[in-house]
Amino acid sequence: MTDYDDILISIRRIIRAIDLQSKQLVKTSGLTAPQLVVMQALRKEGKMPPSAIARQVALSQATITSILDRLEKAGLARRTRSDEDRRIVHACLTEEGLRRLEEAPELLQSGFLRQYRKLENWERQMLVSSLQRVAAMMDAEELDASPILEVGELREED
Repeated sequence: MTDYDDILISIRRIIRAIDLQSKQLVKTSGLTAPQLVVMQALRKEGKMPPSAIARQVALSQATITSILDRLEKAGLARRTRSDEDRRIVHACLTEEGLRRLEEAPELLQSGFLRQYRKLENWERQMLVSSLQRVAAMMDAEELDASPILEVGELREED
């Protein structure tokens, strides 16, 4: 086996770990990783406009709107208009949303982050630059990506 085979196997293992964790998350909590991340942001801040949520979790505002629609439909979040400026909408968690968030399993990236923080600074820099180089070699530099680890269906760009 060649060294590039080892790299491709490692990439496949990472993709597989993300896929398995995402499926387990949905199975145990009924929530997707992006939904859980949005709920965590709302728990931390209390209430937020969708634009602020989008910035905090590195997703588009359209994606946040879709996630909030699903969370609201499930009774886990609600949106209300600001008393000061009726044009502004705030999202917040419901009591049921807070309960479900407490029961949800840890996200894969949380475990990763704990391990990453234990690394020496030079190890962190080496990992970042190596993975950025791999992404560039795979012509993936321009792909929209966020730090939320989840796989899904690929869509062709319009």
